[in-house]
Order: sequence, then C-alpha cells, then structure tokens
Amino acid sequence: MRHLIPFRIYESINQKWIPVGFDRYNGIFLNRNTKGTWRVNPSTGLVDIRGDFRCYGSKISKNLYDPPKGIKSFMGLIKFGSVTGNFTCFGNKLRSLEGAPKEVSGNFYFRNNGLRSLEGSPQKVGGSFNCSLNELQSLKGAPKEVGMGFNCSQNQLQSLKGAPKKVGGVFNCSRNELQSLEGAPQEINGRFFCDEFELIKGKWNMKGWLEVLEKGSENAQKLILTLPYLQPDSLNLELRRNPGKIVLLLSQAWKHMPDDLKSKIKIPKEYEDQFGLFTGFFETKIFKNI
Repeated sequence: MRHLIPFRIYESINQKWIPVGFDRYNGIFLNRNTKGTWRVNPSTGLVDIRGDFRCYGSKISKNLYDPPKGIKSFMGLIKFGSVTGNFTCFGNKLRSLEGAPKEVSGNFYFRNNGLRSLEGSPQKVGGSFNCSLNELQSLKGAPKEVGMGFNCSQNQLQSLKGAPKKVGGVFNCSRNELQSLEGAPQEINGRFFCDEFELIKGKWNMKGWLEVLEKGSENAQKLILTLPYLQPDSLNLELRRNPGKIVLLLSQAWKHMPDDLKSKIKIPKEYEDQFGLFTGFFETKIFKNI
C-alpha cells in the first residue's frame, strides 16, 4: 500500500507539478502551454495530455524571461503520446514533426512554421489537420484519415501523394504548385478546392469530376484528368459496376475528354445505342466493346 499512495497523488495532481526526474524547463514549458493536465505515461515514456496543448511562437529556454522566438523542434526535448483535446503549435520555426503526438482526439494545427516534411504526424486525428503556410513539397507522413478538414494550402506541393484516404470535412490544397491530383483522397465529405476549381460538398465523386471536365476551364480540365479515378482502368471498372449511371455521365463530358482516353474506354455493348445518341459513338469507330 505504501507504493500506491505516490501513484494516486501523481494521477490527481494538476499540471503545475513537475515529476521528479523530469527536466524542469521542459516541465515549465508544458505548464505554460497546456490547458488541462499532462503526465509522463510510465508504459511509453511519452507525455500524454488531457486537454489542449497550445504554443504560439513559443520556445523552450532556460531564461524564463526571454521573449518568445519560436521553437525549432521537439526532438530531444519532449515527445508526446496522446492528446485528448487540440494540439496547436503554429507561428514557430518547426522543420520537423518528430516528437509530435501519436494520437490527437481534437484538431492538429501546425500552420505557419517551416515544415518540410509531415513525417512524425499523428496517424489518428479526430478533428481537423492544418499544415498550411509551410514549405512542404510532399504530404508523405500525413494521417490516413482525419475526422474533419484537411488544409495543406500555401505550400510547394506539385501533387497530393501522401494525402489522407478519407477526409471528414473540407479539403483545401489551394495556393500550391499542383501539376497533378495524384494521391487525392478517395473520400471527402466536405468541399474540395484548389486554384483551378472547386467542388461543393457531395460532389467529390464521379459526377462532380466529370462536371469539371465538362464545364471547367482548360486548366481545370487538364488537372482533373490527372485524378487516378479518371484513368481508363478506373473508368472501365465503374462501367462494369454501374454501367447505366456512368454511361450517362460520360456522355455529358465526352467531347471534353482527350482522344487517347476515349480510345481506352469500353462502353458495354448493351449501352452502345444510348451512348451513341449523345456522343457520335459510331462515327468515331475507335472503341472496343466488352
């Protein structure tokens, strides 16, 4: 029983208490920036936070009266485990996310740093993920799924490789240098927008993509055609799964599709007549039937 008492005290103590053996200045940094409580998890050695962690333009310094200048890294200082609330650390000079939490139940915001990589990102984010205004050239290391929005705007991305597979809210990849949408999420439950076009909620699907191909600008058409879901293999798979719907959608966007793509699309034989009424299917004579 004598050994249980300190543990109970440790569990109930507020975040102002710094555990014996823990670096005092790191503890002060945590106390300053944690809204809630923090503890060193004895099974992982990582710092878990019950509540929010916020550091805006902060730094870890042995002079407690130094003005904030922006921390550059967590590596070798503090390594986080799980955070039950939000983890927000923008307006600093972070180059790396090494040491960042493994899991965040709320939002994960690292806007306006100097990040060049998302390696070290939490792989589970219940809220939104914001890595805008950095120096990212790749989204490699991003979580596979975020519960709400994903914002990677104002970086140096040329493609979306590494982006989450599923985004529960808005996906913003505007103000980048996108040449391709390769790697774009499979599912977006909010709005999608980049510099060339926007799709409202409920339009991140075959119907929405083909509408961009039909009605978008020349640059938007070129960009949307880089989507893996508009490549011949994907389109032919969709034609086998839901031929009636896809034939109708394709017929609307047909005249805007490049000939090399048209030549690889296989319209099911039983839908040729319907398709031909809209597209001049029989006049081109470049198709192969299934």
